[in-house]
Amino acid sequence: MIALLQRVRHARVEVDDEVVGQIGAGLLVFAGFEPIDDRSVIERMLERLLNYRVFADAQDKMNLSLRDTGGGLLLVPQFTLAADTRKGRRPSFTSAAHPDDGRRLFEALVEKAQLAHNPVETGRFGADMQVHLQNDGPVTFILSSEK
Repeated sequence: MIALLQRVRHARVEVDDEVVGQIGAGLLVFAGFEPIDDRSVIERMLERLLNYRVFADAQDKMNLSLRDTGGGLLLVPQFTLAADTRKGRRPSFTSAAHPDDGRRLFEALVEKAQLAHNPVETGRFGADMQVHLQNDGPVTFILSSEK
């Protein structure tokens, strides 16, 4: 699993001009899955996302996590994160999970996130989404599950 997380002041996802998910301050996380991923990566990655220290403390150091701040979590499926871009001028998606598997894994991530944190909002798997955000910092990290 690959997660691109961005610390945001606010973010929203629209599908067909309808807002399907939005948060105030918190984390926007784009989630991509690879064929080797299974449900075992979900819990580990979720723990990392909720506890990754990317928010400033009183001394302006990145020492606080999403759990510490109680900010929002916006999860957006993005299979292009798993693209193979090592050669050529066009990405290959053979390194991305099959859409059925990706959907199951994304739904499992959302389900576990909703049990572990509040608020949790989402994009829509397989939809043409418009993502609007105000990146805070900017602070952006790529987390990858251990292979």
